Amino acid sequence: MEREKTCETKAHTKNGIKRMIFVVLSILLEIIFLFLLVSRLNELAVWIEGAVRLFSMLLVLGIYSQQKTSSMKMPWIILIMAVPAVGVFLYLLIGLNGSTRKMRARYTAIDEKLLPLLPLNKELQQELAKRDPAAAGIAEYLHTFSGYPVWQNTDVEYYNDAALGLEAQLAAIRKARSFIFMEYHAIEDKTSWRRLEDALAERAAAGVEVRVFYDDMGSIGFINTDFVKKLAARGIRCRVFNPFMPGLNFFLNNRDHRKITVVDGEVGFTGGYNLADEYFNLTHPYGEWKDTGIRLEGDAVRSLTVTFLEMWNAVREGDKDDAIFRKFFPKSSYKAGQTGFIVPYADSPMDNEHVGEEVYISMAEKAERYCYFVTPYLIITDEMTHALTLAAKRGVDVRIITPGIPDKKMVYSVTRSFYHALVSSGVRIYEWTPGFCHCKMSVTDDKMATCGTINLDYRSLYHHFENGCWIYDRALAEEVRRDFEGMFAQSRDVTETYRTGRNAFLRFGQLILRLFAELL
Repeated sequence: MEREKTCETKAHTKNGIKRMIFVVLSILLEIIFLFLLVSRLNELAVWIEGAVRLFSMLLVLGIYSQQKTSSMKMPWIILIMAVPAVGVFLYLLIGLNGSTRKMRARYTAIDEKLLPLLPLNKELQQELAKRDPAAAGIAEYLHTFSGYPVWQNTDVEYYNDAALGLEAQLAAIRKARSFIFMEYHAIEDKTSWRRLEDALAERAAAGVEVRVFYDDMGSIGFINTDFVKKLAARGIRCRVFNPFMPGLNFFLNNRDHRKITVVDGEVGFTGGYNLADEYFNLTHPYGEWKDTGIRLEGDAVRSLTVTFLEMWNAVREGDKDDAIFRKFFPKSSYKAGQTGFIVPYADSPMDNEHVGEEVYISMAEKAERYCYFVTPYLIITDEMTHALTLAAKRGVDVRIITPGIPDKKMVYSVTRSFYHALVSSGVRIYEWTPGFCHCKMSVTDDKMATCGTINLDYRSLYHHFENGCWIYDRALAEEVRRDFEGMFAQSRDVTETYRTGRNAFLRFGQLILRLFAELL
């Protein structure tokens, strides 16, 4: 039986990879066809060439006028000016960042129903302001610009190993009485997922409402489209975010990168790990895998519930969506032991507010003694670079951990291209030697920490649907800091190596790659 399951999984993965290759080739053929078409038309009619160039110029002016960092605008401007036909098409396909009116209207409509279900919690905000005005400023920003309030009466448990988070999720799922929500960027139909699926199916058979939501591109190498039917046969409702398929799709570049589990609206999980075996070190494609997560129990879980329901009800117009939401927000009688503050929040490319980046920048700006970050990819804007280097110049101990073994060599080269500017201003860079560190966290001064899905790269900060938790709690921040210290001990300090610069050929290659970093 196990052999049959393994063969079936290989077939699913193979089919998914075939579909991905087919779609990528189809899109490339579309680009080539349009380029040849425009080129041919240019030869036939001078006015067509003039029209294309005029449109390119207008588009360049439009991009230049956008309220975005120059790091995001300049690559598109250079590409469009150099190769107008290809540049315009790629920008319309990828660079628009989900700015279709239809999609924006759907998300706006669902948020107008869901966000009012969260309380303002002004008293808690005022209490935090009395305790720490700097921290309160971050919480106030999150409430004002993402819609998520600050909470107390919530216990937070930190997992320095994704495998511990998985076991805790299984335990919570097996106790579910009302509903289970799971939203993940990537699901692999192998050992780890099958344990979860069996637990979900058992609760579904007991009358619990079970929903699973995954990103198609994130899972395309792991499962195929039969996955939805398989779950339905076991009583599990499943939806797919933004299916990856040929054709003009101006929403293609925006993926669901969130990782959320909610059980009965009382217990929630999030963090960096997806539901695939490599995240739990059952397989080792890039050496040892380092990932982290947190478990919430108490009032703040309501925010995770809102985040899940937003995506579930906005993804596709033809789906039958929820008419009543309040049933997913039970009145809580939970009494937490922790007394810190927490803001679970979400970030969306449907607006022009880059919440994930602003939180990271704020962590660096508010730091007085130290500020540590860990990220699998380091592709940051000038604004983020300035915040990190300015903190270091102020005397703050700023450190960043990146992987020692990359999962994407091209992206890794771009990541390293950012080292020199950072270390030249006093930031210290570490590479985690056991393998690939996929966790996305920061901690400041033993009092503030973040944990979630947001990488320090353009995709997470500007293009993807993300979520995270900002936490003001001394005990938990100290626990996160100790985990960082453990990672530092296992890492090579490459600060001095990159302080002296790189050879000219390497600098040139990395410069070219950085021009297209937004597409990586």
